[in-house]
Amino acid sequence: MTVYGWNKKYSEILKEFGYNRTTDNKSAKLLNSILDKPISEKTLQNKIKNQTVFVVGSGYSLYKSYNALRKFKDKTIIAADSSLESLLQNKIKPDIVVTDLDGSIQSLKQLAKTKTIFVVHAHADNITKIPFVTNFKNCIGTTQSNPIGRIKNFGGFTDGDRAVFLASYFQAKKIILFGMDFGKRISRISKTKPSERTTKLKKLRTGKKLLEWLAQKTESQIYTTSSKIDGFQKIPFSKLDDIIT
Repeated sequence: MTVYGWNKKYSEILKEFGYNRTTDNKSAKLLNSILDKPISEKTLQNKIKNQTVFVVGSGYSLYKSYNALRKFKDKTIIAADSSLESLLQNKIKPDIVVTDLDGSIQSLKQLAKTKTIFVVHAHADNITKIPFVTNFKNCIGTTQSNPIGRIKNFGGFTDGDRAVFLASYFQAKKIILFGMDFGKRISRISKTKPSERTTKLKKLRTGKKLLEWLAQKTESQIYTTSSKIDGFQKIPFSKLDDIIT
């Protein structure tokens, strides 16, 4: 079941960004029609429940996170797809990728036939990209609107905050954020076009607010090595051993 209160948050997002619920639903229906053999929720649960889960975004602090991510490579890593190319270049392979298919297509293809699980999000702006899901060996579909057929709603808006919602939904014991920065700086890792900068910053602000809202509801222990987020304990890399053990 989607986190209680999500529908109200979704309505606020539609109003703020001028999105259309009908078109979101159309995209979800298309994904449902194409994704005829999605993985089960049980598969995701086995990766996440009662585990220490790392959620990785493409913020500027990701540059400082590579050593820590490699050190604790036995932990479940959920990556927002904008961070994927950088992670792979630094020999870090995520267990789960949360994507709306607007990141590096080459990086997605690199993992498409591996054990990595792709949580693919359908929304109004990516209808033309949805058929790409046929490349993935392990995939499950999501929507921010009402669930349709095999398409789920675990909560969240951007790839980054959706990854945190996903970890919380499947009851991770601890969730630790890396490269999840919500300031006025946009990292080169995200490869945001200059024309999209204003919208990107607006989405980041919304993502941060959603995480602060989730912090009041989740039963997971939540931490960030990145920028401050209300409700998340801010920790330095030197304290990771204490948190994880």
